[in-house]
Amino acid sequence: MSAVSIALREAAQRLAGVSDTPRLDAELLMAHALGIERQALLLDPARHAVPTEFGAFVARRMAHEPVAYILGYRDFWTIRLKVGPGVLVPRPDSETLIEAAVAHFGAAGPGQILDLGTGPGTLLYAAMSEWPEARGLGVDASDIALGYAADNAAALGLADRVELMAGNWAERVAGSFDLILCNPPYIADNEELMPDVAGHEPGCALFAGADGLDDYRRIIPDLPRILAPGGVAILEIGHTQHMLVGELAEAAGFTARCRQDLGGRDRALLLTRA
Repeated sequence: MSAVSIALREAAQRLAGVSDTPRLDAELLMAHALGIERQALLLDPARHAVPTEFGAFVARRMAHEPVAYILGYRDFWTIRLKVGPGVLVPRPDSETLIEAAVAHFGAAGPGQILDLGTGPGTLLYAAMSEWPEARGLGVDASDIALGYAADNAAALGLADRVELMAGNWAERVAGSFDLILCNPPYIADNEELMPDVAGHEPGCALFAGADGLDDYRRIIPDLPRILAPGGVAILEIGHTQHMLVGELAEAAGFTARCRQDLGGRDRALLLTRA
């Protein structure tokens, strides 16, 4: 067994106490330390020596730092996004919103896309990567998040098609949009989170009042003003929030449909004009 294979095995054993995916974490950290992609590492681990940086990366993960922060990026949908402290790490469950948008629009796609709470551009750039003619607007209250979003737009070749705006949800947004995407905070203030999340990711992107619905109450009533005829707004929800958020949507004049994630949990609520 090669030195790299032994180091990966030992790291995975150590990380089992702090991660649900210890082997994957170890492989990603090793590949990052080597400056290669994980696939290249797995093809031929014996050709590499264990880099000195690997131990430091494992130690950071042992302290519950998210892998994405250590790597400096997270892959989402078909794109790679620069991320770091101050922005929410993109989750695979959020790809459900992009799947729903693709199913709704097909190849024709939306012309104008709005992402409320864009963070590093997660949903907006994933959608724009599907439809090369679409233009986008990303709104976020965090200057840190908008900085990451600007860097990602440049890296992905989207800067000429996107506008970024500081703002509190849609308060400063004018015009109409065929597709509105939003992954708002939806965790109740008293809910306990994993140490990776609670100790590192921004609370303002996670918590939303006593019942987790505060931001939906701000966002949904403003959507009829900016949703184009025939358009759809797709909101991420917690897996127990389908009915409660659906009631808010119906009160605002929408018909609401729910889409489940790959784990079979309610994850995306699609709002169209009733």
